[in-house]
Amino acid sequence: MPPRLQDLPQIQTLLDQPAIAVLTERYSHEETAVALRLIVGALRDALRGGREVVWPDFESMAFAAEVTAKIEAGRAPSLRPVINATGILIHTNLGRARMAPQAVAAMQSVAEAAGNLEFDLSTGKRGSRHSHTERLICELTGAEAAVVVNNCAAAVLLSLMATAGGRSVVASRGELIEIGGSFRLPDVIAQSGATLREVGTTNKTRLSDYADAIEPDTAVLLKSHTSNFRIVGFTAAPARRDLAKLAAERNVILIEDLGSGVLVDLSPFGLRDEPVVADILKDGVDLVMFSGDKLLGGPQAGIIAGRRDVVAQLKAHPLMRALRSDKLTLAALEATLRLYRAPHNPMKEVPVLAMLSEPLASVQDRADKLARELSTIANLDPETEQTAAYVGGGSLPQQDLDSFAVSVALDGMSPDDLMTALRSAATPVIGRIERNRVLLDMRTVQDCETALIVAAFTQISAA
Repeated sequence: MPPRLQDLPQIQTLLDQPAIAVLTERYSHEETAVALRLIVGALRDALRGGREVVWPDFESMAFAAEVTAKIEAGRAPSLRPVINATGILIHTNLGRARMAPQAVAAMQSVAEAAGNLEFDLSTGKRGSRHSHTERLICELTGAEAAVVVNNCAAAVLLSLMATAGGRSVVASRGELIEIGGSFRLPDVIAQSGATLREVGTTNKTRLSDYADAIEPDTAVLLKSHTSNFRIVGFTAAPARRDLAKLAAERNVILIEDLGSGVLVDLSPFGLRDEPVVADILKDGVDLVMFSGDKLLGGPQAGIIAGRRDVVAQLKAHPLMRALRSDKLTLAALEATLRLYRAPHNPMKEVPVLAMLSEPLASVQDRADKLARELSTIANLDPETEQTAAYVGGGSLPQQDLDSFAVSVALDGMSPDDLMTALRSAATPVIGRIERNRVLLDMRTVQDCETALIVAAFTQISAA
């Protein structure tokens, strides 16, 4: 006789069984009860839906093992390492930039001991948390002063609140950006207490448009780097130097939101659309904001650099305390910034820059090696193919990078099901689907991760 709903045992009955009672002592009564409810609930749903049910022996050790597995799954960390095989170097959903070992070590060292976060070791008196990164940022960018907050959106908000609250901000219509998470620049300007004055058109804004819009209550000319989209064709925008000269003549501040921001010239690697922070400041921009966790290759942070008097306004603003960075972020950022100084080579030691600049032949070698190893697994059909990777993270829109991927198909399993299985591996593998096959782009996969990918496919094939 097939099982019926009334055959499902009560949770308390299951808890009273000896094999299950052991689990309440090893874990907790509540965790065990929750696991039992999930298992019994799944059986109930299957019966109600008329689906085939594999009825367990509720008194067996096999059932106790199933409950144990459910408890352990519930205890697994929610935030876990994954293998980024998407070909997107700065993948926002996958945590953006992979940090350098030096940055990870710096975080650990200040996390497991007391530190001089706001303590001046030379005087024995209270110090400033801003001092740990400010000197390095100024050295690398040529800024007079700098401050770090928890992300670039916070940097924009703080900068506008401190310099333009209650006054007006002039910005080009072609630069009123929206980025991920519905972050809209006009909304941020409104939230800062400033009034937006739009000038120009979507594709053309002239210097005269800015000049005509400046009034006695104007505080800021705001320039935003269109890092996540591109306007092409019949376009025009004033040069930064001309905007800076206008701002100085009219006694207003020129601020630029870079979004990403780089400290080194990436044009030798074919990436010519991302301006270097130092060059922007040389052009006369008073304040520039950029991210720490994108092309800079560090932790999530918003870096603000520029004129000493303007940065001092930001440091003194009441919102600064709400947006300030913690000791782990500052430790990781300081360690990352040090990799841009001699004798270090950031293109080799900062992971995101190393991925970006890795020779194509090296990427192909890694793809060929993985394909050979996967070819030994039954029912698996791996192939190496040339493809395109992307910088991502709102940086360098439509700019692709030559890459190689391993294209995989598994007999009897659809690409969607294979992707699901890969996400369920001990170390989840995140790829993409193209032409009805799973693609694992090797530009974003490290050499040490290929063994984990092979282990994932071995487990899936054996299931």
